[in-house]
Amino acid sequence: MPLKQVIALAQMNPLVGDIAANVAQVIALTQQAQQQYAAGLVVFPELTLTGYPPEDLLLRDDLMPHITAGLQRIAAAITDVMVVVGHPQRLGDKLYNAASVVQSERIIATYQKQTLPNYGVFDEVRYFQAGEESCVFNFQGIPVGLTICEDIWVEAPMLTSVTDGARLIVNLNASPFYTDKYPQRLAVVRQRIAQAGVPVIYVNQVGGQDELVFDGRSFVLNGEGKSVLHLPAFETSLEAVAVDYRQPPYVYVKRCAFAHARPPEDNDPVAAEIYAALLMGVRDYVKKNGFQGVILGLSGGIDSALTLAIAVDALGPEQVEAVMMPTRYTADMSLHDAEEEAKTLKVKYRVLAIEKPFETFLQVLEPVFSGCPVDATEENIQSRCRGIILMAISNKTGKMLLTTGNKSEMAVGYATLYGDMAGGFAPLKDVSKLMVYRLSKYRNRVSPVIPQRVIERPPSAELAAEQQDTDSLPPYEILDAIIEAYVEQDLSRDAIVRLGYDSVIVDDVVCLINRNEYKRRQAPPGIKITARAFGRDRRYPITSRFVKQHSSITS
Repeated sequence: MPLKQVIALAQMNPLVGDIAANVAQVIALTQQAQQQYAAGLVVFPELTLTGYPPEDLLLRDDLMPHITAGLQRIAAAITDVMVVVGHPQRLGDKLYNAASVVQSERIIATYQKQTLPNYGVFDEVRYFQAGEESCVFNFQGIPVGLTICEDIWVEAPMLTSVTDGARLIVNLNASPFYTDKYPQRLAVVRQRIAQAGVPVIYVNQVGGQDELVFDGRSFVLNGEGKSVLHLPAFETSLEAVAVDYRQPPYVYVKRCAFAHARPPEDNDPVAAEIYAALLMGVRDYVKKNGFQGVILGLSGGIDSALTLAIAVDALGPEQVEAVMMPTRYTADMSLHDAEEEAKTLKVKYRVLAIEKPFETFLQVLEPVFSGCPVDATEENIQSRCRGIILMAISNKTGKMLLTTGNKSEMAVGYATLYGDMAGGFAPLKDVSKLMVYRLSKYRNRVSPVIPQRVIERPPSAELAAEQQDTDSLPPYEILDAIIEAYVEQDLSRDAIVRLGYDSVIVDDVVCLINRNEYKRRQAPPGIKITARAFGRDRRYPITSRFVKQHSSITS
């Protein structure tokens, strides 16, 4: 009978900066792993003690004493099990992204991450020094190599560990979610296994942190690259495997390998995955920042309807409040549909007409506007009236204001500063308009909460008579494709035209994207779901003449 050494994967949701609470989680999950699985080794994610990403907290002189105390607390509390935990480490004037092995009240080994990502949302070169040595420790006779996140995306760290004797690789991660990221991880790890011939235990952080969502999905692949264990997406989880490196393929399962590998909830698994990410992002942003709930403007349009559904599913109806703020341009169907949405989702709902404040602003400005044609200025005043009302309710109630704008609108500036852009968090910030429709249809298949008319009617801001989005923008099928090509794929204007899009429309859209960087800098944070989101992912200058600033599209 082969010896079974049990290793637990602790898919944990830390809170950035709350080192004491994160340490308490480590201790509690370790004790649970001992009781539930008789685990001899428990593995936690990258930078567990600080949470990821800690950003400029790492530059504070008063951070490291808390880290040291936290490690000491873990070592004192855990005496009969081995723990691998991620944390920053300072040696002299150098700071490392490290992982320590804690056993018998002391740290028996520490590894410094060798491959520091410095692209997209990652800024690790800003903070850390790259490590230079592998780390192989002994777990009940098994030589285990430690690597951290990006280390496994390149050949050297894992292969060096194997050369140094490792027969099992443990990889700690804080890998953010975006669509299709999970298959990429599996493919990369399988490639490393094909090169090295040893199993990999991949442990990933879960939870929302500002604009990032970490999807978890920790996994174990054996020495042949076959799946052994998969942990769930967007959930904290604790699972275990048993290891015997003397018998290929080296890792086998102590408990059901796919206990959490549920079939897709819907025939659109992409929408289901994105919707789950948005729920986690909203829930953790609200809860971790201590808000009393959320408020949003409910217009009768599809963006606010989807945002309301996300808020209720994430927080519960008792923590959500919706406000309809009609003007002379608000259609009766919008009033009816907004009320139906609020009743269906059982949220607090009120109607506060803004016709009077709108008229008052026009009267105050009449000496300035006299002789000038009506244009987008009057439209923006309506939006700003709504922003003032929503922010006032937010201030008075302690509920955070959710904005309802989507990525397509923010790309081209089809939004009003200090109006519909006002708020604390933007769930749909990285969601294109077409994906808004797709997510709405997905949510309605779970249970109908968005009236079909809202999905089918032409989109409109309802800031002018008989207004439709296509009065100012190309159809979203064209607009979203151009935005994806220019923003997410970095294609040039000429390359996009060669894809078959009208050159005039491409010029207009590209110029609007560039021209409206100043608006996006003032937008609230929102959840990243694509490979290239506005914000941390895409950092363009506000003042730039790289592309001629001319457009025939009105903003």
